[in-house]
Amino acid sequence: MNKVSIRKMSATDWNSVADIYKEGIATGVATFETTVPAFESWDKAHMTSCRFVAESSNIILGWVALSPVSSRCVYGGVAEVSVYISKASRGKGIGKLLLKHLIDASEQEGIWTLQSGVFPTNHGSIKIHKAVGFRMIGSRERVGKLNGQWIDNVLFERRSRLVGVD
Repeated sequence: MNKVSIRKMSATDWNSVADIYKEGIATGVATFETTVPAFESWDKAHMTSCRFVAESSNIILGWVALSPVSSRCVYGGVAEVSVYISKASRGKGIGKLLLKHLIDASEQEGIWTLQSGVFPTNHGSIKIHKAVGFRMIGSRERVGKLNGQWIDNVLFERRSRLVGVD
């Protein structure tokens, strides 16, 4: 694989980002979503400061973004992670690169806690979250339905050692 770079996601990346999201949806283990939203909806739901793509030879291999977990000011330093890797790029360390970059960027933005809800059958996502310092803090049983089936979520958290420690 050629050199991989991480850069800020732009609106012009949406078609590639949406295609990768669609591939994630198709796995049945990545999200409760069943369709890719319009860019405008996705854009409103995600923080503008912490969204990145991994790219090689002008091809987007994966993306990562943060969503606020609450509009309440006390949770201003807590965000939820979304990370998706193209089908052709899975298992090559792209997710780990994106998450490491996201961690650094989130701390620069004053984020002290990153959280993720992962399907228990999404072994790749569990592995990369653990590899970059997330810890499993529990699970939510039957938290949502996907195609008529109840799905559990394994909860992961990463606390910053730099932000929110005083």
